[in-house]
Amino acid sequence: MLTDVEPHQQLPYTRWNRDRVFFSAMALLAAVTTFVGFAPTYYLKNAYHTPALPTLVHLHGMLFTSWIALLTIQTGLVAGRRTDLHRRLGMAGMVLAAAMTLIAPMVAIGAVRRGAMPLGFFIVPMSTVIVFPMLVAAAFLLRRNPQQHKRLILLATVELLTAAVGRLPMVREWGALGDYGVSDVFVAALVGYDLIVRRRLEPATLWGGLFLIASQPLRMAVGGTQAWMTLARWLTA
Repeated sequence: MLTDVEPHQQLPYTRWNRDRVFFSAMALLAAVTTFVGFAPTYYLKNAYHTPALPTLVHLHGMLFTSWIALLTIQTGLVAGRRTDLHRRLGMAGMVLAAAMTLIAPMVAIGAVRRGAMPLGFFIVPMSTVIVFPMLVAAAFLLRRNPQQHKRLILLATVELLTAAVGRLPMVREWGALGDYGVSDVFVAALVGYDLIVRRRLEPATLWGGLFLIASQPLRMAVGGTQAWMTLARWLTA
């Protein structure tokens, strides 16, 4: 998503074609999940008559929507063999990720102060501002290794999708474990794709996936400690 992508000639055509279909499908599924999850409170809020949102939340929504849109565009450019445009948009993705990382904690703090987010849930968005930029930074460093780069970008996007997944009609009743479990279906799909098509787990899938999934029970455990609650109260005071 960020910069260099291998020309499709470097891969056997059938494998390149499968990559094109899989990663394009994952990007589209991420876009659909985001839209459905946030339709009542953001995208179609006028139709649902939900309360007005602060300006900062609108900015937050615009930035995160831009990430999903950019992901879809970038995978489409690769599928269409326009790697030149893909590279040009790459640095925009890095700047966008930095802006998202900066604004997300401010939005979370504001939500707690308004009573729109329980203090016990505050650990979730605050963890995202650690996990997401780390995966994006790894993807940027590996931008000249397209197979690792695009997997890390997908995993970074999965971290963002937890918020949308948690708002899906059925999942919202399942709690944090349901939010993480359903969003991790994307990780499982990536693992399955690697094993079936590549005949092995790519390092980015293995280590990036382990990092993402291991962070989920860890943040839940930390979020229940008195030390974290003290810090959360101080941050949101």
